[in-house]
Amino acid sequence: MASSIGNEKSVNPVLRISQLDALELNKALEQLVWSQFTSCFHGFKPGVLGHFEPEVKAFLCLILWKFTIYSKNATVGQAILNIQYKNNLSQTEKYQPLSKHQKLWYLIFTVGGRWLEERCYDLFSNRQQQSFYKLKSCIGFGSGLLKLCGLVNFLIFLRKGTFATLTERILGIRSVFCKPQNIRQIGFEYMNRELLWHGFAEFLIYLLPLINVQKLKLKISSWCLPIAGLSNNENTLAAQCRECSLCGEWPTMPHTIGCSHVFCYYCIKSNFLFDMYFTCPKCGSEVQSLQPLKYKIEMTELPV
Repeated sequence: MASSIGNEKSVNPVLRISQLDALELNKALEQLVWSQFTSCFHGFKPGVLGHFEPEVKAFLCLILWKFTIYSKNATVGQAILNIQYKNNLSQTEKYQPLSKHQKLWYLIFTVGGRWLEERCYDLFSNRQQQSFYKLKSCIGFGSGLLKLCGLVNFLIFLRKGTFATLTERILGIRSVFCKPQNIRQIGFEYMNRELLWHGFAEFLIYLLPLINVQKLKLKISSWCLPIAGLSNNENTLAAQCRECSLCGEWPTMPHTIGCSHVFCYYCIKSNFLFDMYFTCPKCGSEVQSLQPLKYKIEMTELPV
């Protein structure tokens, strides 16, 4: 009954990106299982798994194969993405599950081939005999040839979109969707908002060094404070001598810039060196000439 239902299912082709994502998920799962397994031996002598590492990895992959390909016709990555393998050797267009021979050969090509490559490298690495050297060269040549064929298969996969790996092409198994895929409504509001904020932040990072913050601050303070009259008589100037227009304290070495306001020498000099277009924060007058104040201030006027 189950087979008849499976035969009635239609075939839904899988996008290339979905097949590549499934392969990456499979690799991530194998690394996760291996890291979790090796963490169980942290308390043992270092290198306890070194001599049997290929066999242990093959055994773990065998367990994964039993509960994925053999049982569900799909790897873990494919199951997450709603994908499974189809027997592409069948003549019908309806869905056909993998045969037992295809599943066994899949195990031999994926798990057995990887184990053979790792174990042969360990076996022949320390052998100096001529026969072992020739066998090692043959195995290395065969491994390189398989990788070259895998590259050619991958280029064909990018062109046609079927058989992402060389094993799939040899065995005649193809990735299909388990269920028809509905058209997804994708909203880009969040992405647009993030792009807008990132662009605004980059614009501020570029713009802020070009802004004279000190001059802007003085300009705003001149707007907020009442504007003093530009009187040049001695009484007005003497009245302004009691307070620096920048620091608000009694002016030390008082100087003027051409207006009726007085500044400490160090205050006006540092601001003028920082900004050659410095203006008076009280009246907005530009610096005409930095001159010391010639009016005498009685010591009795100093605040107690």
